[in-house]
Amino acid sequence: MPVKQIEFFEINNPCIGVCQNGPRGFCRGCFRSREERQHWNQLEQEVKRQIIKACGQRELRVRLAKRAKPVAASDSSQSDLL
Repeated sequence: MPVKQIEFFEINNPCIGVCQNGPRGFCRGCFRSREERQHWNQLEQEVKRQIIKACGQRELRVRLAKRAKPVAASDSSQSDLL
């Protein structure tokens, strides 16, 4: 039977004050779901740690998707005007 680890430090709320939902329903600031944000204070430390890890993965996916996004045709046509 696994022994529960004692936590010395509370895992802080990762909110950065940018409270807007993205296209998949995750906050654009902290990358938590609505449910994760609403129940944060009631969650156990291990659950919070798992959420923080998932948020990092969500943020990475968003950053990689932004890099891979092709330049829109309207953006490239601006150079034709000069």
